[in-house]
Amino acid sequence: MAAANTFLDDDLLACITLSLCTRPLHRFAEESRLDGESLKDAVKRYEVDYAWHVLGSDRMRDETIALLEAKLERPATDAQKTCVAEVLRTAAAGQSSELLMSFDSDVPEQLAAMLCSRYERSTHAETEAVS
Repeated sequence: MAAANTFLDDDLLACITLSLCTRPLHRFAEESRLDGESLKDAVKRYEVDYAWHVLGSDRMRDETIALLEAKLERPATDAQKTCVAEVLRTAAAGQSSELLMSFDSDVPEQLAAMLCSRYERSTHAETEAVS
């Protein structure tokens, strides 16, 4: 298997970053107020935190790895686990310190699908090269 960073590229990071559903704190507070709830209650109800914290969390990493393993129908390799962690860490580092994001986002599903597709293409190419 190729090194994990083979799969970490600008296109992958761009896809993840563009798919994020984030809001500035003031916008989230405004929406909460319009919904008739306090910011504290809204943050608790939606499990909202700063985007960099959500993306960098163990929960996000573990969920993504579990979905990747389900799609691949086998345990993830150490290189694949490292790649997932690195993609999420890099995406987290690129977030503004004021942007909020929910833990119920579809980032794990999207990232697992993209990585699974890349791993399958890589494996197919390696198989054809040996043939």
